[in-house]
Amino acid sequence: MAILSAINIYPIKSCGGIALEQAAIGPLGLAQDRHWMVVDGAGEFLTQRSHARMACIAPRFADGAMLLSAPGMPELRLAATGEDGASVQVQVWKDRVAALDQGERARRWFSDFLETDARLVRFDPAGERACSERWTGEYRATTQFSDGYPLLVIGQASLDDLNARLGAKGAPALPMERFRPNLVIQGLEAYEEDFIDTLTLEDDDGAAVVLKLVKPCARCPVPGIDQRTGLRDPQWPDEPLDTLAAYRANPRVDGGLTFGQNAIVVGGVGGSLRVGQECGWELNF
Repeated sequence: MAILSAINIYPIKSCGGIALEQAAIGPLGLAQDRHWMVVDGAGEFLTQRSHARMACIAPRFADGAMLLSAPGMPELRLAATGEDGASVQVQVWKDRVAALDQGERARRWFSDFLETDARLVRFDPAGERACSERWTGEYRATTQFSDGYPLLVIGQASLDDLNARLGAKGAPALPMERFRPNLVIQGLEAYEEDFIDTLTLEDDDGAAVVLKLVKPCARCPVPGIDQRTGLRDPQWPDEPLDTLAAYRANPRVDGGLTFGQNAIVVGGVGGSLRVGQECGWELNF
């Protein structure tokens, strides 16, 4: 039996995550996931790839506010529904999309912490960002500020296998948070998510949320960054990519080193997910 063992959202792209026990599911995935993003003065998105300290920015929600903390910084309080200012065009990978500026207080806070000109924006609810039809096929899917798809799914056994390989060479084990999944599944075989077509999670009342796993997630160096400190291990600065390079190069994504599967919602929009929920699946061959 497979179960949903963890649910995570990352309200601000490339900043800290929040673990949830249950969550509503919509066409854009989990509510408030990658709904905000940090951009530079030209509107280009910023991530841990160039600003590793973003890992140390921790969001939480309380009393109708999104509260942000970071080392050496005063807490920043913003409206959880957004503090909408000017409409601006921002760049996330190849997409140019509409966003709403979150104001000067946020600009000063992010600029001070990241030591560069940085603004916080939120996804314009009136806008739309389509996922690549090359991977979604007959399904039309949209996302917010994720890299390209609403959800990222990883099997716990896949991380266990990777950690065994790291341990065999003397490298430390890595926590799942390094890979920033939305959903973690316990009970699959290692890398079995690579071969799943649809994943079905049933509510207690019998309603089902159906996810289609559409694209392997090619990895950049971000999993090498400690998500608590924003630092790399000086002894193992190129892990886990060095280990993944030995067995996870995937021709489907031009030889990228893949770990986890991007997913879209194809059934049960408006339903809910909860930790401990049983999962069923159909393989794609």
